[in-house]
Amino acid sequence: MALKDKFVVRLTAAQREELERWAATGRRSAATVTRARILLKADAGRDGWSDDRVAEALDVSPATVARARKKFVQQGLEAAVHRKRPTGRQYRKLDGAQEARLIALACSPPPEGRERWTLQLLADKLVELHIVEAISDDTVQRTLKKTKSSRT
Repeated sequence: MALKDKFVVRLTAAQREELERWAATGRRSAATVTRARILLKADAGRDGWSDDRVAEALDVSPATVARARKKFVQQGLEAAVHRKRPTGRQYRKLDGAQEARLIALACSPPPEGRERWTLQLLADKLVELHIVEAISDDTVQRTLKKTKSSRT
């Protein structure tokens, strides 16, 4: 069974009218207008274009069309057309003092038997020294990259 067959878009007259209004006015974001146009073209009640045909007509990827169809069928019109807002603020993992300790540690001589610090060794050492409770090597990498620290 193709994805198109699994997530069939069937718009009501009210939904079609609303989408046409969104696509016609310039008061929406380009992404919102594009998703509205995707649903209009994919409507099985009308022509019901294939994903490839819609993608070519609107200059988007077939995966974008498939995602819009799926979201419409599973979550409804609003979810399919409007972008989901971020759920909350992403707080920094390390404050300034902790970042300074990380940089000082990265610039210090590596542990016995090692030629240089690895990101995982730095993360483990931060936990061992009780600078943080837990930290990933990805966070260490982002912090060192952000501060333009060179570990070489």
